[in-house]
Amino acid sequence: MPVIELHVMQGYSDAEKTRLCTALTHAVRIVVPAPPEAVTVLVHELDPSGYMRGGEHRSPAPALPDPIELVRSYLSSMEAREIDTARTLLGADFVMTFPGAAPMTTLEQLIAWAKPRYRFVTKTYQGFEALQSPDEATVVYCRGTLSGAWPDGTAFEGIRFIDRFEIKAGRITRQDVWNDIAEAKANA
Repeated sequence: MPVIELHVMQGYSDAEKTRLCTALTHAVRIVVPAPPEAVTVLVHELDPSGYMRGGEHRSPAPALPDPIELVRSYLSSMEAREIDTARTLLGADFVMTFPGAAPMTTLEQLIAWAKPRYRFVTKTYQGFEALQSPDEATVVYCRGTLSGAWPDGTAFEGIRFIDRFEIKAGRITRQDVWNDIAEAKANA
């Protein structure tokens, strides 16, 4: 039965502490073959006045946004064509790659590239996974199926996809997309 004890300064919300405990539970289970109910996480909160580093009292850093919710917001904004909202979730060095396309750095490039390929696409999600990579990026995978309409208005559905996102400092910096849309279109 793994037990994790964590010391943090007061100031994090209950929801943020829940996210932290959940992430620690998952991290332990990557190595220790324990079911979630066997992993105990204890959070000890410190009053900032009782904590110093480098001879100075410190304040807790603000929590980063939930990476899965950030990706969901981005994808929802894109699907609703709320491009300005989606753009606010991107980092300055954002890059995206789609099957058969050169890397793109703006949402306008993506829209222009997609226009002759389909009228619209919606996603049905089967799952999201988030993990911290060894470098600074948080990685989020989402997977599911695509539905929509080809340029001539013919409907399509059930096309597999996987999107991989990298997030740094609370902003999406990379999106890589894999899907079977070309195969589906060839067989339509």
